[in-house]
Amino acid sequence: MTGMRKRVTAGFLSIVCLLFFSGMVSFLELSRLSRDTGEILGANKRNIELAREMLDAVHDQNVALIHISVFGDRSYDSLCMAGMERLEKTLRVAQAEAFDKSFLDSLAFATTELRLLTDNYLAFGAGAADSVRLAVPDSVGGRWYNDEYEAHYDRLTAAIENYMTSTQSSLAPRAEQMKTNAYRAVTPVLISLVVMIAIVLMFYYFILVYCVDPVERMIHSLDGYLRFRTPFTVKGELKDEMLALREKIESLINLVKQSK
Repeated sequence: MTGMRKRVTAGFLSIVCLLFFSGMVSFLELSRLSRDTGEILGANKRNIELAREMLDAVHDQNVALIHISVFGDRSYDSLCMAGMERLEKTLRVAQAEAFDKSFLDSLAFATTELRLLTDNYLAFGAGAADSVRLAVPDSVGGRWYNDEYEAHYDRLTAAIENYMTSTQSSLAPRAEQMKTNAYRAVTPVLISLVVMIAIVLMFYYFILVYCVDPVERMIHSLDGYLRFRTPFTVKGELKDEMLALREKIESLINLVKQSK
């Protein structure tokens, strides 16, 4: 492979390799950015789903307990326990899936408190209330609900709401990380663009100086020889294929002169 061909081949291969490398780096960084974004959105969506499930469960449990404590309807016992079990089951799922369990500590504590309070009332308080309810309807159960249960219920719902919004508190640092990843994804492209511009300008200079200008000088000198029989001379230093081309033209001119 001659010198000029080597330079041209090496230059174009360099551009191809640079484009491939920068494209792969950008693709990997963008894939990581897309994966992080998907994880954040998925975690937020999952938190909302679990929190909504917990709120529905504790709401059902609360409605059932109102019927039991205030209205004395013990047919709601099973519904009350089912809501409590549904809440605890969903909490266990949240604890198993959570990366940061600190937001679940207060929720687990509030759930345990409500479970103990509910169990104690169903086991002891509800029976005592039933015996009094004939004389003073709704008074004992109503006071218990207002004085004891409602405060625990409010704490539990507040803990569930905090859990629902827990992922939002981690969005800021993760957003900064995603911003950094976005810059990392774009940086190789920008660097490659600058390098390719430099390589293209170098190629332009190389082709202009070592290819176009020598060819123009040889054309001009050959035209003078054919029209006016002036000597074929090419000014400037020639290399590689251009030098070989000049020598071939000079050999052809000498051969024509000898044939005459």
